[in-house]
Amino acid sequence: MIDIETYMLELGRQARAASRDIAKATTAQKNQALLAIAEAIDNSREALLAANQQDLQAANDKGLEPALIDRLELNQDRIDNMIEGLRQVASLDDPVGAISDMKFRPSGIQVGKMRVPLGVIGIIYESRPNVTCEAASLCLKSGNATILRGGSEAILSNQAIAECVTQGLEQAGLSKHVVQVLDRSDRDAVGKLITMPEYVDVIIPRGGKGLIARISKDSKVPVIKHLDGNCHIYIDDNADVRKAIDVVINAKTQRYGTCCTLESLLVSEAIAEKVLPGLLDKLLACEVELRGCNKTQSFSDAVKPATEEDWEAEYLAPILSIKVVAGVDAAIEHINRYSSQHTDSIMTENYNAAQKFLREVDSSSVMVNTSTRFADGFEYGLGAEIGISTDKLHARGPVGLEGLTSQKYIVLGDGHIRQ
Repeated sequence: MIDIETYMLELGRQARAASRDIAKATTAQKNQALLAIAEAIDNSREALLAANQQDLQAANDKGLEPALIDRLELNQDRIDNMIEGLRQVASLDDPVGAISDMKFRPSGIQVGKMRVPLGVIGIIYESRPNVTCEAASLCLKSGNATILRGGSEAILSNQAIAECVTQGLEQAGLSKHVVQVLDRSDRDAVGKLITMPEYVDVIIPRGGKGLIARISKDSKVPVIKHLDGNCHIYIDDNADVRKAIDVVINAKTQRYGTCCTLESLLVSEAIAEKVLPGLLDKLLACEVELRGCNKTQSFSDAVKPATEEDWEAEYLAPILSIKVVAGVDAAIEHINRYSSQHTDSIMTENYNAAQKFLREVDSSSVMVNTSTRFADGFEYGLGAEIGISTDKLHARGPVGLEGLTSQKYIVLGDGHIRQ
């Protein structure tokens, strides 16, 4: 086996060459590849599940946490979702080459912008093998080459998916190097990937806070990231109690191991007596551990005292912190202090309160009367997402096709000269 340095440099050279080819590919050719990948995955269900079972067995043997094992698992529904995601991306408008903002200047020239691919995108992720499919589809449609490095716990699953991707690319007449999945899990490979600016234009990490913090610190390549997902719901004094309870239960219990799962609940003191007794009972029935302020504890002996760390926590587990606040201003202040700027929602029937929340909460997704679990590229109509960015540059929120492109100025004239 060749050494990591040589291996990564070869992947980088191949990706750079492939990025120039995929940037020139037609929309029809890219869509053909996406649909061929979907067909290959559909025809390879047994092989995908068999590889995933080996990864799951190894993860259980190592004693990985339930939230990580949940992310690692492939099943028929998740394979269906991968296939649907590929088909959705194929149906989306191709952003590459789109021209906007064309305007005539006083000199007579026309100035506008054209969308172009970023080039080569390195993606580093943990556990979730479906990311391999999502990343490949979005990079392909947006005209980028990509180097994918999944976690060691999902290596067999990722390789099985990679075989399907290669089949689809070759069937469409595209280079197999447009999407390259590392066949080894050495930590040194990550270190090399994030320090090759001559071959890699952007790094997108998806995983635990420690991984993302390390990559952000050490990378010599620009990074699109979010560190964690401490998501909030605020139940306003003008909330519909039934709606609020249903939304909170969904946001917390629909899936525990995602970055858009509810982690902190804020309740206006004016409505606390109406909403908390029933809501706490339902959360306890779902076996959610509750940690709350003194006021919250007064509604149930089962609520444990919350600490300062709880207001900042991304649990990724059946645990919820709860705080009773004075009103919408106090809720916004709490969120802007403790939130990870991922996703925050207000439950209210008051238009002014909703608009205030939308304007003043500084997060990448801000919602009204709905579950934080909708903060997802698929649900936003992006087909799939490469990740969710809580940065303010260059993309924010779920990053889909447009977020994987940049813009260049184009200028049209007819022999114009500057006077």
